[in-house]
Amino acid sequence: MLQAALARGTAGRRSVFEVFGRRLPGGRRYGVVGGTGRLLEAIEAFRFDDDALAYLERTCVVDGRTLDWLAGYRFSGDVWGYGEGEAYFPNSPLLVVESSFAEAVLLETLALSVLNYDSAVATAASRMTTAAGQRPCIEMGSRRAHEWAAVAAARAAYIAGFASTSNLEAGRTHGVPTRGTSAHSFTLLHDSERDAFTAQVDSLGKGTTLLVDTYDVAEAVRLGVEIAGTSLGAVRLDSGDLLSLAGEVRRQLDDLGATETRIVVTSDLDEHAIAALAAAPVDAYGVGTALVTGAGTPTAGLVYKLVAREDDDGDLVAVEKRSAGKVSHGGRKYALRRLGARGVAEAEVIGVEHAPADDSRGATDRPLLMPLIRDGEVVGREPLSAARDRHRRAREELPPTALQLSRGEPAIPTRWEERT
Repeated sequence: MLQAALARGTAGRRSVFEVFGRRLPGGRRYGVVGGTGRLLEAIEAFRFDDDALAYLERTCVVDGRTLDWLAGYRFSGDVWGYGEGEAYFPNSPLLVVESSFAEAVLLETLALSVLNYDSAVATAASRMTTAAGQRPCIEMGSRRAHEWAAVAAARAAYIAGFASTSNLEAGRTHGVPTRGTSAHSFTLLHDSERDAFTAQVDSLGKGTTLLVDTYDVAEAVRLGVEIAGTSLGAVRLDSGDLLSLAGEVRRQLDDLGATETRIVVTSDLDEHAIAALAAAPVDAYGVGTALVTGAGTPTAGLVYKLVAREDDDGDLVAVEKRSAGKVSHGGRKYALRRLGARGVAEAEVIGVEHAPADDSRGATDRPLLMPLIRDGEVVGREPLSAARDRHRRAREELPPTALQLSRGEPAIPTRWEERT
């Protein structure tokens, strides 16, 4: 596309691309924006170095003129977007990219690969932390994902309310708090469970978490309290009927005087399993496979489409796709969330080629698009804590139906406001 546009003389046309989803996957009630911070860093560093150019030349992917253009590539346009952690709905303009066609078209795969995965994980994580209530969730999915996707997943989960991760690279790179427990292999290494627990407590202290389901759970709990005392930090259950087992272990710990020892449960949890454990005496959830695979929805289904481009007179004109089932809505978009008198979200309002008008009933309107890149320079960088706080606030303003785990319609409607 770039090569042909350069040859035709249209590559420099001012263009507006948008990232949006036509629907919320999996019958979910809302989505969560994830990956914005990672994307900004990626755009900032996006270059075609000598090795990349040599490969493109050697394999004849593009011609010499295009190679020369790519050698000097730097994104110099503007980008707006929903803040990371924000809730979104069908057709929400999550990212708006304005620049020459040539500069913007090269960002499509980069933007979608980051936003689709991170938003899928953040959406799943939000459902899980909703189901968990005040009990913390620990991200433990690194062994079920590509090594760098695992780091991104830990970051996205933290934005959506997870308390910590077992991925140390996510801690080092993004500052996500880290937590972990021992595996069954550590117990099996030793001649007895007593030896294993003694080694762990001697090394890590009485506040450590002991994995108690390698052999016999009741015996392991008894041993753990005997070795660490009643100040044992926690025990972890990773198999069996977690609902009944957690109750049995809680009673046993209390009978042994370890009333402050916490119970952590793992074992292929998702939001539905977490919700089913709401009545169990569980103190924390460790979530792995379901989280890093988006709880059955591994992509947010976002697309990157041209919605406006410059005409021969230098004016921006709306363009749109009309393919059956994949229609896009042309024109530069502006978006706000309309809140009722009690601060509960009522609608996503999208203005086409203009900002939506204020609501005549006096409802609160909250603009959603914020500047991220201006003239090629990142202006929307923010700490991860800001995205985490934004998600908390955004979720709190959604109507109660948004928090239902069953399949259903989006929690609020998307309304279009055309220029008249």
